[in-house]
Amino acid sequence: MTQQINRKDQHVALANQQYQAQSGADLAALRFVHRSFVELDVAEVSTETSVAGFAFTSPFFINAITGGSPQTTKINQRLAILARETGLALASGSVSIAMKDLEAAESFKVIRQENPKGLVFANLGAHHGLENAKRAVELLEADALQIHVNVPQEIVMPEGERAFRGWLDNVELIAAKLPVPVIVKEVGFGMSRETVAELHARGVKVVDISGRGGTNFVRIENARRQRAKYDFLENWGLSTVESLLEAMSLSAGQRPQIIASGGVQNALDVIKCLALGADLVGLSGQALQWVRKPDSLSAAIETIQIMQEQIREIMTILGAKTIADLRQTDLVLPASIQNWAQARGIDTSEYARRSSI
Repeated sequence: MTQQINRKDQHVALANQQYQAQSGADLAALRFVHRSFVELDVAEVSTETSVAGFAFTSPFFINAITGGSPQTTKINQRLAILARETGLALASGSVSIAMKDLEAAESFKVIRQENPKGLVFANLGAHHGLENAKRAVELLEADALQIHVNVPQEIVMPEGERAFRGWLDNVELIAAKLPVPVIVKEVGFGMSRETVAELHARGVKVVDISGRGGTNFVRIENARRQRAKYDFLENWGLSTVESLLEAMSLSAGQRPQIIASGGVQNALDVIKCLALGADLVGLSGQALQWVRKPDSLSAAIETIQIMQEQIREIMTILGAKTIADLRQTDLVLPASIQNWAQARGIDTSEYARRSSI
């Protein structure tokens, strides 16, 4: 267990070390078409959304980060307080370590202790079965469960898994039998439309496409390796924008609800993800930066409150009274994204003129 605890601390240290205070490249390159007149006041704007039957007053939440060691207990405690004081939902890091180590479990229990009435998601790897899924939910008294999939990370991780058969069957069984909603989540490698459609066919109602552009777990695990480096895999996967286009190319009846994460840094990034079709947006790397220091909570609370107001203000600039209205705004996609979409047979011609269609 000491090795696993050390790994958790290494992940946090490397995530902080590799963190870049800039949006994912594809998100940054997206541009809205400006319209000079909007018949809307800021006070009229609603940022409410609904995912998995839960109502969210803010369209973003604190996504899975960490847990499993004394150091990460302190981080989870600060994240829980931050979520409590701002009304944000909070997802824990992977609870896998707590399945075998009762001491590690305390680093996850602290989330519900500090945030007894908040919306909390537990998190578990797809290699776990139904019984462990139930245990993870019970441990955090969680309202929902994220099941993460992370094959590239496992391959590069020095002590990672090498057997991946049965993951999809586990997901299907857990989604069918668990008494709380299930969210299937990538960890920064994105999802193709084939993956999203397959998950929907297996009964999954919510998917977090978690694209490339934020925390890079191949890079993190590669930095932990002493030999046989995998530098050439550090750009593996689909970006957040590519993944959203893939998911939204499916008909409404072929896809679950979509959460977007990966490289989201600010209010404009949140707006762009929502405009591309996401129902909710997750922040991980940025949220970790908010609580890095023990005395950072006051500033973090203010940052989130500012971000919540900025979202309403940007929606006003776009003339969007609701999240649904954002999907009618005009977006110009960068050439690299258009090339991807064309190669994949995804029609993007309407994005730049949606408001007039």
